[in-house]
Amino acid sequence: MRILAFFAHPDDETILIGGTLALLSRLGADVHYLCATRGEGGELGDPPVGLRDEIGRLREQELTCAVKALGGKSLEFLGYVDPLVGPNDELYAFATDLPEVVAKLAAVAHDLQIDALITHGSNGEYGHPAHRLVYQAAADWVRLLGPDAPLWYTVMAAYPDHPRPRSVNPDDPADFIIDVTPTLEQKTQAAFCHASQNALFVRRRSEEAGRRMTVPEVMLSEESLHRVWPPSDDLLMDPLAELLVRSGQLLSR
Repeated sequence: MRILAFFAHPDDETILIGGTLALLSRLGADVHYLCATRGEGGELGDPPVGLRDEIGRLREQELTCAVKALGGKSLEFLGYVDPLVGPNDELYAFATDLPEVVAKLAAVAHDLQIDALITHGSNGEYGHPAHRLVYQAAADWVRLLGPDAPLWYTVMAAYPDHPRPRSVNPDDPADFIIDVTPTLEQKTQAAFCHASQNALFVRRRSEEAGRRMTVPEVMLSEESLHRVWPPSDDLLMDPLAELLVRSGQLLSR
């Protein structure tokens, strides 16, 4: 099975669904990674890993490290520049030409002959415009292909008592809840690859806990997926689900 994991920034793949992607690779799937930007607008690290004009190159190296840790097959970038965070922490999309993003996604997916696509959710997790743009590009591409479209799933799908309610996609009910304990060490290693973002990973959780948390402590051992396409109540013939069932790590579907 050939899977394309398409996200907006380096680290999205690890934090949002890294354990599942590592598990799928372990189960024999070819998991390819596509990132819209090199995260040029992200944090520099604490302490900084480099200067602002170096961060895109450094985060590309970080993502290359993370993909290797997760057992990924390949990595490509769409080449968009990640905008800096604006006043009052305002976030921005990486492009205004949606058809161009769709065309670039289509070209990569065609070259790889993918069977399944995994992306950000419809709400952009915490509403990030760049995440929502990735979702919309996937939606437009799948709509263009119609019945020939590959399977399409989104991350951080909603279910009761989700451990990260701030980042869940409330409009995307979970079809699969996965125990990623067997690949949690890989996910943690991939998170450490993203050195420029490690302080960001633990900041909110440290504030909530009233103490400094570590990267391993904030890695989720449960992840969830919503199947967008094909829209069906019958998931029994879903090949991705069959892989997860075989692993014994599927908690619910």
